[in-house]
Amino acid sequence: MFPPDTEFDVEVRPSPNFGERATGKSLDMIILHYTGMIDGDGALNWLCNSKSGVSCHYFIDESGKISQLVAEEMRAWHAGKSCWKGEMDINSRSIGIEIVNPRS
Repeated sequence: MFPPDTEFDVEVRPSPNFGERATGKSLDMIILHYTGMIDGDGALNWLCNSKSGVSCHYFIDESGKISQLVAEEMRAWHAGKSCWKGEMDINSRSIGIEIVNPRS
């Protein structure tokens, strides 16, 4: 368990899917994702399941409730294999935010 990194009203719901940020990388990106799963509960459970291998720093459900899954000082596993302006480790340079967008 860790304390929330924000003064907003958030619930800490730790995900086991995180690691250390790469040395020498500074935070300079916010990456917004949408879930695209059947519902928010299923998406949140998947992000907190060690079998999924994915996570994010913040999760925003259909009602606007915010959960923090990974401390900001840690590297969440949300960007997969991605690059931006020659940077290949986006996870070490970013905060990942998942917004629930249920599949219809």
